[in-house]
Amino acid sequence: MHCQNFQQRPVSRREMLARCAGGFGGAALAALLNDQAYGAAPAKPLGNVSPHHPARAKSVIFLYMDGGPSQIDTFDPKPLLDKEHGNPIKLKTPPTQFANVGKVLKSHWKFRNYGECGLPVSDLLPHTATCADDLCVVRSMTSNFSEHTFANYFLHSGSGLQGRPSMGAWTTYGLGSECRDLPGFIVLNGGLIPPGGLDTFGAGFLPAAYQGSVFKAGKSGVADVQPQEPSAALQRNKLKLIERLDRANLLRRDPDDALESAVANYELAYRMQQTVPEVMDLTKESAATRKLYGLDAEYEPTRIFGSMCLSARRLVEQGVRFIEVTCPSVGTDRWDQHGKLKEGHERNCRAVDQPTAGLLKDLKSRGLLDETLVIWGGEFGRTPMAQGTDGRDHNPFGFTMWLAGGGVRGGTTYGKTDEWGYFAVENKVEIHDLHATMLHLLGVDHKRLTYRFGGRDFRLTDVFGEVMHEILA
Repeated sequence: MHCQNFQQRPVSRREMLARCAGGFGGAALAALLNDQAYGAAPAKPLGNVSPHHPARAKSVIFLYMDGGPSQIDTFDPKPLLDKEHGNPIKLKTPPTQFANVGKVLKSHWKFRNYGECGLPVSDLLPHTATCADDLCVVRSMTSNFSEHTFANYFLHSGSGLQGRPSMGAWTTYGLGSECRDLPGFIVLNGGLIPPGGLDTFGAGFLPAAYQGSVFKAGKSGVADVQPQEPSAALQRNKLKLIERLDRANLLRRDPDDALESAVANYELAYRMQQTVPEVMDLTKESAATRKLYGLDAEYEPTRIFGSMCLSARRLVEQGVRFIEVTCPSVGTDRWDQHGKLKEGHERNCRAVDQPTAGLLKDLKSRGLLDETLVIWGGEFGRTPMAQGTDGRDHNPFGFTMWLAGGGVRGGTTYGKTDEWGYFAVENKVEIHDLHATMLHLLGVDHKRLTYRFGGRDFRLTDVFGEVMHEILA
């Protein structure tokens, strides 16, 4: 018998849930068994989410030209440079990255008009030029930074600070993924990780499940993706045990985003063991498709970038939401030609030109281009005057990127730089505007896509950004 002063301790909520767990499971069993995805459902962070408005695009492929291609040597011809070549520039110029302002440097390449739209494209990019009627060339891009690392962070995350979520992470946070067996945000590494490192593709303060997963060329795609156990059944049973232990641990703890993300990533890793080798195996593609992407090219960087672009198409077919493709090494410092501009840009264009055109044509032939937004460009452009005698310095004041598919009006140009190709002077576009437009095409209102961190709501576009409605189809 208890004394009269004894009072039984009340059952805590956590104890109640633990004692009733079996009953809850039984009550939910019927619904689970009725779900076709039972036993293989995606982890919560990567579930598909309804957009804010009807989407034009389902996926994004970002062809990242690391280092800054020269706009006046690719898509923005400036005849004045031919006339003023070798003279001091007759324009007040801001300090450049290395403050080494040389004489005006004309383009080494001729421009020709392509497609029904008559888009001028440099002889550097003959393959991409054949897709002129699908391109929307934005010639008035601007950036807030002239140094690679800060500009990379800004292009990818809308902030020049390290540690902010990448646009791929924001996209999967806002929309989830249509693919349950692969990450929603994948980086296909052609060989060059940009200045700023892997944080360029990070999730920042978002849950870790949204960060970019870096894939490499080849069938394996991801390190250690092959099962480590001698049989699939043993591997499956081992991971089921880990899952039960993880779930039990979650029930005994307060909500923990880091732990939940870790559990989700382990579950996804198991599903990737079955999917990645299949998706990354390009040998099953036809000889014509492989040739289209340049996989039979003599130049190895073309083959590398071609395999990345072909993999990107295969990932889109699987429902991956955001895919970024980085450049291969061509023996120069990326697109960053402070010297030997002709040699460096020719090598880079030889690497990416045919695969880029192959990607656009392949997507279009399969009916995928209309629902896939392709973006091409770097973190800034180059100056119209030489650095030294044969290079160009960084130029964040007016440069070119292009978009194709996914609800964009092809065969158009938008914006304008001055007659030297230095400053954006018409329809100036900020990186925030690019992000806002990308999200809009995906069905997301950039002003409503927020995440509370450090006491305030953050968004990819910060407090800026306007949708470029003029370029929408």
